[in-house]
Amino acid sequence: MAIRVIIFDDNATRREGVKLLLDTSEGFICAGTFENFSDGVQHINDTLPDVVIMDIDMPGINGIEAVRTIKLHFPELKVMMQTVFDTDDKVFESILAGASGYLLKKASPVKLLEAITEIHEGGAPMTPEIALKVLQFFRGKEQQKVTNDLLLTDKEKEVLADLVDGMSYKMIASKQDISYHTVNFHIRNIYKKLHVNSVSEAVAKALKEKII
Repeated sequence: MAIRVIIFDDNATRREGVKLLLDTSEGFICAGTFENFSDGVQHINDTLPDVVIMDIDMPGINGIEAVRTIKLHFPELKVMMQTVFDTDDKVFESILAGASGYLLKKASPVKLLEAITEIHEGGAPMTPEIALKVLQFFRGKEQQKVTNDLLLTDKEKEVLADLVDGMSYKMIASKQDISYHTVNFHIRNIYKKLHVNSVSEAVAKALKEKII
């Protein structure tokens, strides 16, 4: 079955060039081309694509915002970003937002078709430089979790777990068989170590970073 592709790009020449390539290549169908993402959700509903080719720099809703919207409404839809420079931090941001990969605009027609196929099959084409940025980002997240784990004492983790369970300071004091003052002392230390300022922030961080 042919791969259905739609294109969002404000450059008319680019849109028509990619459309022509897809329509004349076996195994591909250009289901639509659009100059912006203002009606992007409706366009996707109308065309039912397998892969979206998204320009990063568009007027109005840019490519990164568009990816976030697509992932909100169509979590499984594959999005390939178009960019002029592979060192652009916007590429990195768009991948973190949910894009499956990216393609340089100067890429050859063969490379374009290969990238579309790779993304459709579950791959994530990106240059080593962008891949390294993504890897470093997630390594940093993991290291932050490890650092937080090492900083918190066992008692602080127990108190934090009770906060996550929705207990009040008095309830924690009763359960842990410690004074209200001691609970307050532990929670102040938790705030300081996790760099938060409230119970809700501490709970959110504990859950997000799997500290407990």
